[in-house]
Amino acid sequence: MSQVTDNSLKNLRSKIKSIRFGMLTTVNKDQSLSSRPMTQQELDDNGVLWFFIAADSQLARDITSHSNINVTFAEPNDNVYVAIAGHADVIKNRQKAEQLWNSEVAEWFPLGIDDPHLALIKLTVHCAEYWDAHSNKMMQLFSAAKAAIVGEPPKNTGKHEKIDF
Repeated sequence: MSQVTDNSLKNLRSKIKSIRFGMLTTVNKDQSLSSRPMTQQELDDNGVLWFFIAADSQLARDITSHSNINVTFAEPNDNVYVAIAGHADVIKNRQKAEQLWNSEVAEWFPLGIDDPHLALIKLTVHCAEYWDAHSNKMMQLFSAAKAAIVGEPPKNTGKHEKIDF
């Protein structure tokens, strides 16, 4: 476990930057969990992860009721898996929305930056964990086969780090 540093934040950002969608999990009114695919916009230098949202959506209501949420990212082709937990707020911030605005967001908000339903999820990250198995497939297969022969879990299959913010 490590404390957040500029380097660990940069490393986390590099893990999720190319992963287009994350699964954002919230707590429902009945205490069950719901997960939804969301397009992450930015992990800023303050450890805040940003998403666009419709202010009148069920997701916005869920976040307002239970602000502790989780978002997971996965890129199986690169063997990268990331889980981020934190406190979320649904906010209206025109300046930040303009900064993050892009053509993909415009598809969801056809009235543009002036859409009255346009809001942002400001996810203040409390902790993040990632698993990164950069070794190639042959090395992973070799490690798994060796583990099966000796009867122990595979070793050296990649990097795991937990970062507390």
